[in-house]
Amino acid sequence: MSDPHEVLVAELREHALIVGDVVLTSGATAKYYVDAKRAVLRPAGFRALGALVAERVKAWDATAVGGLTMGADPVACAALAGGADAKAFFIRKEAKGHGLHRRIEGPVLAPEDRCVVVEDVVSTGGSTIAAIDALREAGHEIVGVLAILDRLMGGAERIEAAAGAPYVALTTIDEVYPDRPDRA
Repeated sequence: MSDPHEVLVAELREHALIVGDVVLTSGATAKYYVDAKRAVLRPAGFRALGALVAERVKAWDATAVGGLTMGADPVACAALAGGADAKAFFIRKEAKGHGLHRRIEGPVLAPEDRCVVVEDVVSTGGSTIAAIDALREAGHEIVGVLAILDRLMGGAERIEAAAGAPYVALTTIDEVYPDRPDRA
């Protein structure tokens, strides 16, 4: 299996899907959880993710890729490893109280940078929208938003509205857990 999308889905199924009761970041409860980092911080998952994200960064002619720290960190790093000709950045929930007092970490983003906001798993979109808001507050252009997996809980619509840019999920919960109990 060498198709990056197929590899990513298989890695997420095998390593990231946890069946059981869990509370999501949004506060909603679910009967399963997808810890994408368990899959994409392994060699096969990281390579597949890198290829897919770098392809999208190039298609959007982006010059920077990142998002809210933790969810975005492996995605942004995979983009660079996959050959994206872009800067990687991480956004803190709030600016540091020491050092340079930065909220957006990594290479300094220039006003002309074209940013792709990335996330590991999207449920309602709240974390992704927080990253979009932080970039907008800093005066940066957003050319696209990308998630490893979309749980199909309405986040896509909220993210596209907030970003004013296209949103792409590399996979959905339908692909990773097609037999889940709450499938519509």
